[in-house]
Amino acid sequence: MQTTTPPALPWYREVSPTQWKSFFAAWIGYVLDGFDFVLITLVLTEISDDFGLSPVQAASLISGAFITRWLGGAVLGAVGDRFGRKLSMILSILLYSLGTFACGFAWNYHSLFAARLAIGMGMAGEYSASSTYVMENWPAKLRSRASGFLISGFSVGSVLAAQVYNWVVPSLGWRWMFYLGLIPIAIALWMRRALPEAEEWTESVADKGAKPNPFRPLFVTRARATVNTVLVVLATVSLFMIFTPTGTGMVPVLSVVAGLTLTAFAVQLGGKRSWLLYLSMIVTLFFAFLYSWPIQALLPTYLKTELGYTPDQVTDVLYFAGFGTMVGCWTAGFLGDRIGAKKAYALTLLASLAFVYPVFAVHNNLLLLGVLLFLLQATSFGISGLLPRYIGGHFPTRSRGAALGFTYNVGALGGAVAPVLGAHLASGMDLGQALAVLTFAGTVIVVLLVGFDVPARLNRLTDPDAEWDHLAVPLDSERVA
Repeated sequence: MQTTTPPALPWYREVSPTQWKSFFAAWIGYVLDGFDFVLITLVLTEISDDFGLSPVQAASLISGAFITRWLGGAVLGAVGDRFGRKLSMILSILLYSLGTFACGFAWNYHSLFAARLAIGMGMAGEYSASSTYVMENWPAKLRSRASGFLISGFSVGSVLAAQVYNWVVPSLGWRWMFYLGLIPIAIALWMRRALPEAEEWTESVADKGAKPNPFRPLFVTRARATVNTVLVVLATVSLFMIFTPTGTGMVPVLSVVAGLTLTAFAVQLGGKRSWLLYLSMIVTLFFAFLYSWPIQALLPTYLKTELGYTPDQVTDVLYFAGFGTMVGCWTAGFLGDRIGAKKAYALTLLASLAFVYPVFAVHNNLLLLGVLLFLLQATSFGISGLLPRYIGGHFPTRSRGAALGFTYNVGALGGAVAPVLGAHLASGMDLGQALAVLTFAGTVIVVLLVGFDVPARLNRLTDPDAEWDHLAVPLDSERVA
């Protein structure tokens, strides 16, 4: 007797209406996240003129959002592990939206910098909460797509910000760009009011009555709790001084202090079995930010100051870059599900090296510059759409929010270093050349770390029984399929 196999459903039909609703709610959060964060890069020259800032001070305003990310990502990620991904998402978006609104009332460099610290904490929580929420809701074999599609929202937000900049700043001034920060609050609360909780978290944590506490290792004794509280203050103060003129002349010493304190947290959170995983993941992500954020942070400044582009022309170029990143995120999702997230990440980054130097060799041809930026962003920044899938696969559900939030946002300090380092390098060479050097070198390092699967291999040294991928399709599901 011959049996017929039912035709396979298109991939998008395998995602239920509820899962799609959950995805779009999280995606809108990323759109608003991208909108809020890119604002500062667009109005950096206007703010510098108003407040009389030096290039290094201006660049540090971008870095400011990264200083508190490590703390916000860890704390809000832990909230998601213990109380659910929904609560963590809502708290995060409220925090960075209010921080953005406050930027519009800044009266000097220091007040604006303080508001940027709040934005950083909220954005860190949004990244870990939304990415874990979506991936834990979608079918396991489509999780690279979920990751790439979700991160594409950041690019949509950046394109939207560029258009709003063109409409608002010439007539109303830069402060009105930040007043729009109230809009995300209403949208977030409306979209997320009736969302279901993440399925995998519900099954693995809530239904079992578990109450994960990823910070338990930091507070097992009163002495350790006291020491770690001091370390939190020390890390935050050190980072603040590093990325502001306050620490002038002491940056090498402060960098060592900040690095050692954050390493101490990573070792404690990872424990005997996973401390190498935490540290190697942080290093990988640090260089991932170091290659991608010089262009993200200083491209508008480069276009305005070195190429002499008008606001309209800057907007046009940013469209190319933003859409390139979007297409890259979408493509990365399909490629990651087909050949694996790690392999897709490394191979696409390798291809991006062909476009780095040509981008900064073009000066008077806006169309050619736009096309090259589209290709570069699609293959370099776009492939970072796989980062939530890549990072999340290394950690179990019960600790994924805090682990992803901590490692990603400590690594994100590479994004704080990038614009400041780019500005310092530009004092001895053209800004475009400095951005090209940073982008190329950082990309090569990440290709090696991801391509050779360094974090997972190091983790096997301390935990031989560790799973290679916690987000992969279970073997039983593969046999049933």
